[in-house]
Amino acid sequence: MKLVYNIKDKPTLPKLIVFAFQQLLAILAATIAVPGIIGHGMSQSAALFGAGVGTLVYLLFTKFKSPVFLGSSFAFIGSMFAAFGGAVSTAAGYAGIIIGGIFAGLVYVVIAIAVKFAGVNWINKLMPPVVIGPTVAIIGLSLAGNAVGDALTFAKTDVGFVMNTKGWIGFLCALITLFTIMICSIYGKKMMKLIPFIIGILAGYLVATIFTLIGMKTGNNDFIIVDWSAFSNMQWVPNFTFLQAAKGIKEIDAAYLALLAVAYVPVAFVVFAEHIADHKNLSNIIEKDLLEDPGLHRTLLGDGVGSMVGAIFGGCPNTTYGESVGCVAITGNASVISIFAAAVFAIAASFIAPFVTLLSTIPSCVMGGVCITLYGFIAVSGLKMIQKVALEQNSNLFTVSVILIAGIGGMQLQIGKVTLTSIACALILGIVVNLLLNRKKAN
Repeated sequence: MKLVYNIKDKPTLPKLIVFAFQQLLAILAATIAVPGIIGHGMSQSAALFGAGVGTLVYLLFTKFKSPVFLGSSFAFIGSMFAAFGGAVSTAAGYAGIIIGGIFAGLVYVVIAIAVKFAGVNWINKLMPPVVIGPTVAIIGLSLAGNAVGDALTFAKTDVGFVMNTKGWIGFLCALITLFTIMICSIYGKKMMKLIPFIIGILAGYLVATIFTLIGMKTGNNDFIIVDWSAFSNMQWVPNFTFLQAAKGIKEIDAAYLALLAVAYVPVAFVVFAEHIADHKNLSNIIEKDLLEDPGLHRTLLGDGVGSMVGAIFGGCPNTTYGESVGCVAITGNASVISIFAAAVFAIAASFIAPFVTLLSTIPSCVMGGVCITLYGFIAVSGLKMIQKVALEQNSNLFTVSVILIAGIGGMQLQIGKVTLTSIACALILGIVVNLLLNRKKAN
């Protein structure tokens, strides 16, 4: 779609506040989910703070030319578990996840230096549209199960989805959210067209609240969709990772450092591939090559140093978020100042316990309705990249086919303590196939 606000455009202050809040909602669920998954008392508020500061670092390194938000990376969940598992105490584990995050960030810094001197032409030759297009599509398609799983969260059982009363009500909330977003985006006028996610989430949350109040009044648990129990145990001040790490830093030894390096460094190379795909996708959306301006070396530095900051404050290394890219694509708002404001909001919100807690009570089914659109747009953005690829040529057809099947099929490889995700496997396999079948073109 045509951009309503370009990179350097500055919406009026009231609009800016709303746009920033929308970006915050888009990245919130995933950002605070990572510390929740890891456990060990990790703070969701601190992760939100780290994401906000990490995004500001990214914007500074990219000279405010790349409109994307950084949030907690799911790719490092296994690495973080390894850090806590190999530590002699929880405090040492906190120190470990900071050191691991720094290791991962340094990988980006080293690659950025190499790119600065070698340029990006080798990237374009290694990953042309026939490779990067289906890979971006895989990023969206690989998340499809998460979106559907959230939409049907109350119907989940050990044997799959079984629709019961609560399952149907949750699914209704997801559909109301989904259709509200679509209607606002297509038929909305002016502001409504630019904030479909806020309106959609409000609509879904309102319906969920009505059912919940009916359930509480009648004592029918099947109607209770919203869980407000989080308000009884709010964390008023972020529990920053470095505060805990200071107690365990003395327990770090050479063997533990080696474990951290093995757990984090290889994953950083995998996330590098996703970094390329995200920025190629965003470049396609805003019709400006971010790998050239501000330059891949700058986006890598911003991502790498931002990842370190995220680990220091919240324990979670950061990465560019597909949800943020999808939000730009759907709303047509690529204004970098909106991302900047969202980052400031994230930092401020991390100190406002009732606000963070309220946002965390948004039901998974409602966010599922949101993610169906976000992840779908990522997939479609990738498919758009291969529109001009000559698929009648078998060399291109094989390349795209291999990437799609490997990614959708979930080709995930465990090599020692390192897990190559389906996206990484699909991309690597696609690069090899393309180089093999299109070597004459590459030369």
